[in-house]
Amino acid sequence: MTTTNEHDVKVLNDLIATTLDSADGYAEAAKDAKSSQLAGLFRDRASEREQVVGTLQQRVAFLGGKPEDSGTVLASAHRMFVNLRNTLAKSDTAVVEEVERGEDHIKHKFEDALEDSDVSSDTKAIIANANVSVRSGHDQMSRMKHMLHA
Repeated sequence: MTTTNEHDVKVLNDLIATTLDSADGYAEAAKDAKSSQLAGLFRDRASEREQVVGTLQQRVAFLGGKPEDSGTVLASAHRMFVNLRNTLAKSDTAVVEEVERGEDHIKHKFEDALEDSDVSSDTKAIIANANVSVRSGHDQMSRMKHMLHA
């Protein structure tokens, strides 16, 4: 594997782990949401993120790397904390706030990858395409959080 491919695989696998965390976060949020409409939205976003993971994993395999297939340890610890906190104060507002916090994180990860000058242009195009879903999810959760606080 070339040095460029190695770097692309490293960046992609980092995005895969973060996106898996995001999909898991949405799935958890769907369980915690009181509103069935909100739960459905979260399930749809989880599915969308799983599709993004699949696309990024295909690129890693194409480059000759081993695609990441699990999220981060930090996210698992965060989810346990969030679950404990949400048990104490379960409201759709609290759930949306946690989801939006996660969306800020994944948005920055994708932006950093897109600004990485060592990522090949072909890989960057795939990241940019995946970023459409990330931006959409981020913007939607941000709007929803602001609406709930209005």
